[in-house]
Amino acid sequence: MDSNILKSEVIYKYVRSSGSGGQHVNKVSSKAELYFNLENSLAFNDIEKQKLLEYFKTRLNRDAVLILTCDESRSQFRNKALVTQRFLELIKDGLKEDKIRIATRVPRSVKKKRLKDKRINADKKANRKPPTIE
Repeated sequence: MDSNILKSEVIYKYVRSSGSGGQHVNKVSSKAELYFNLENSLAFNDIEKQKLLEYFKTRLNRDAVLILTCDESRSQFRNKALVTQRFLELIKDGLKEDKIRIATRVPRSVKKKRLKDKRINADKKANRKPPTIE
């Protein structure tokens, strides 16, 4: 994964941020929106694209465009840097290989200890009950 190629394929838009901020918020477009078209990307091969499509299936729109926004800072430059960093981390996570789980048995001693603890707990609770008169 080459981050320079990815950054060149990204489109940024700046819009007015929501929330409080007084008069300043009405005249400054500091919210950064990042648009990335996954299907038209040249940075990935077909296998990687398929993997990313599966990873981003709930985040992509109909045109397979990933949209990320950031309005944490009052600075447009800072918001652009934050959204770009988040984008690169998401791509890295999407391409990460899952570890194959190796099945193991639960040791006999662990099973015995669990059953012993259960018995102790059950006896403790049984001793709390009032005695039955027969």
